[in-house]
Amino acid sequence: MNYGRTYNFSAGPAMMPEPVLEEIASEVLNYRGSGMSVMEMSHRSKMFQQIADQAEADLRTLMDIPDNYKVLFIQGGGHVQFAMVPMNLMKQGVACYVETGTWSKKAIAEAKKYGQVQVVASSKDQGYTYVPDCSDLPIPGNADYVYICENETINGTTFFDLPDTKGKILVSDQSSMFLSRPCDVSKYGLIWAGVQKNVGPAGMAVVILREDLLRDDLPEFVPSYLNYKLHADAGSMYNTPNCWAIYCCGKVFRYLLDQGGLEAMARRNAEKAAVLYDFLDSSKLFTAPVRKQDRSLMNVPFVTPTKEQDADVVAATKAAGFDNLKGHRSVGGLRASIYNAMPLEGVQALVDFLKQYEQAHS
Repeated sequence: MNYGRTYNFSAGPAMMPEPVLEEIASEVLNYRGSGMSVMEMSHRSKMFQQIADQAEADLRTLMDIPDNYKVLFIQGGGHVQFAMVPMNLMKQGVACYVETGTWSKKAIAEAKKYGQVQVVASSKDQGYTYVPDCSDLPIPGNADYVYICENETINGTTFFDLPDTKGKILVSDQSSMFLSRPCDVSKYGLIWAGVQKNVGPAGMAVVILREDLLRDDLPEFVPSYLNYKLHADAGSMYNTPNCWAIYCCGKVFRYLLDQGGLEAMARRNAEKAAVLYDFLDSSKLFTAPVRKQDRSLMNVPFVTPTKEQDADVVAATKAAGFDNLKGHRSVGGLRASIYNAMPLEGVQALVDFLKQYEQAHS
């Protein structure tokens, strides 16, 4: 069915799978005979508990999450997690961060409020257009954890090889590549992801953390709501959670399972990204600034020779029925976010339009 939908290349809130939206729409007034919407349902009700339990179970299956890891649904997004991570994991007051772009920089700035932060690798010297070598990081013995932003949404880089943390806990912000490819959860101490980029509606983060990292001895200044253990002990029901986001994300988890899981998503995402990057690499007008081996498969930044032409391309794409291709305000240029829900046809249509634009302006 044609709903008049556009190809939405937004970095987040972003596209959701159309079949999921159709199913949600069919249930929005009366969820499975309950006589009410999930938006109106008590989070303490048996029916909503079933929704939350199924969402967690499907995510565990999708990611093959080990039994000794907790899955939490926590209100808020990245800025909440930037604080929760150091508040909960800094026992000795020292943490190592890898600086690869805007979101790792924000995480570093927040962590400095709660302890000593050592930036053990950075790609700042080349405008965050690559991922630094993390095979032999200078990690001190008293470090509590090593933190990475595994996919930088704004700068368009991604880790294809995880850092050698020398036995320290690895913490990863996976927000903009969450569920886009298989993930060995056992290699991490904590994974978190704001769901508005590749999973569901804004306002919630999924946190996956090893049980031994839950603490009863947090400093008194840590607000109750920012204690991971409190959420784990309450099954993410300490207070009224983001019920709507849990419900919608649960639909996406089930959809991804039905589509073949994360292996299938990885194949599709690699194919989509190749279509766009192959064009950019052959273009005489457009340039993709990120080093090839570090390019994100989710967020593709690119530029023309001038800021004025960048703006002209953005206007032209919007007029042609594409949306949200303007680069982030902090870096400019253009950016196409091609998450799981973006079909191959959408990427190909964009490439066809960019080819026409280039021919017309050569």
